[in-house]
Amino acid sequence: MRLDIPEHKILVHDVTLPIYWGDMDALGHVNNTVYFRYMEQVRVSWIASMSGPVTSGVEGPVIANTFCNFYRELEFPAQVIAKLYVANPGRTSFDTYVTIERADQPGEVCAAGGATLVWVSSAERRPIPLPPFLRAIVGPAPALPGVEVPPALPG
Repeated sequence: MRLDIPEHKILVHDVTLPIYWGDMDALGHVNNTVYFRYMEQVRVSWIASMSGPVTSGVEGPVIANTFCNFYRELEFPAQVIAKLYVANPGRTSFDTYVTIERADQPGEVCAAGGATLVWVSSAERRPIPLPPFLRAIVGPAPALPGVEVPPALPG
């Protein structure tokens, strides 16, 4: 199943990352799991650039789901550009989307994926409203009926 990235997204950050020899699998191309590390790195880099370390221990992002569509193989040696987009803000969450392309082939997307991030209180283990620095970027939450409290996270 292929999941599509929406047109209504906002580019917020990008990073250039090396492809390491150890990123490749037995077939000589970047292993599928490494694409998820690229997506993670651009998300963490973006949040850290605005708020400091993501590991504050007080509150922070938790991934609710993630996906990746693979279009072209990546191989060592090269660098990739991971571009991060945001969309679909809610009260406690928003969607992120990432495109991955080779630095020497700009505009040719090799993979694209995303993740829904939920902002969570570490102490309460519950979703909390997005902090002001994120709300200013991702946009206002849609008006939703009801005032239901989100459920606690398992564990």
